[in-house]
Amino acid sequence: MKTIGVLALQGAVSEHLEAIKSIGATGIAVKHPDQLSQLDGLILPGGESTTMRRLMKKYDLFETVKAFAETGKGIMGTCAGLVLTAREIDESQDETLQLIDTTVVRNGFGRQKDSFETMIVVKGLTGSAFPAVFIRAPYIVAVGKEAETLAFVDNKCVAARQGKVIVTAFHPELTNDTRLLELFVSIL
Repeated sequence: MKTIGVLALQGAVSEHLEAIKSIGATGIAVKHPDQLSQLDGLILPGGESTTMRRLMKKYDLFETVKAFAETGKGIMGTCAGLVLTAREIDESQDETLQLIDTTVVRNGFGRQKDSFETMIVVKGLTGSAFPAVFIRAPYIVAVGKEAETLAFVDNKCVAARQGKVIVTAFHPELTNDTRLLELFVSIL
């Protein structure tokens, strides 16, 4: 049984933990660096990326999460987690974890009132289209040669993978479809 942590500083933590439990894995709310040693993978949930970065630095999680990923452990970033894991943020000097060779546009689909749901095809998932929930969502504007695109909306990349890092601009934890989470657990 795999143990998956959810960075519990902000965002849809309980929804991720419920999804983890529903697929038969163990979920842990992560608030301290010493918890990382217990994990096979870590989810960086949605929220507000600037606030999450500040809190990660305050609680010594920024560098320890980076080191965790560099040891070959898996990372899944959703929405703000996508922003935090990117190589860089378009038109911003904000520091990122640089875990996936992408450039992202923060709030690329607009503000809160522009949030939407749609069905998308995600490379690597079998079956029907995936229900994607976009809330003040970013998107990936550039993908380096190491990363692979997985899904698009309006010709904008909304999911990518590089090794054991999977990122989405949307919130899979807000649906009952666990296929993306299962894909993540399968690569750990």
